[in-house]
Amino acid sequence: MTDSHNTGVRNGMSAVELGDATWRKSSRSGAVGNCVELAWPERGVAAVRNSRDPRGPVLVYERADLVSFLERVKTS
Repeated sequence: MTDSHNTGVRNGMSAVELGDATWRKSSRSGAVGNCVELAWPERGVAAVRNSRDPRGPVLVYERADLVSFLERVKTS
């Protein structure tokens, strides 16, 4: 996939490439392990990964785009 706007990061990158990003899982997630984790590795960027594969691929979004998406989901 293509690079995010001026961030230098790309979708499908390895979580390892994000270095010291702090990953968080929703407090509403169960113990089953079917969860996504979210990190804000740099200003204006949000990263999402599968909690079962923490070294696997990461989806990277502009922070504003992800926040807008989450707001629309909450109101649906």
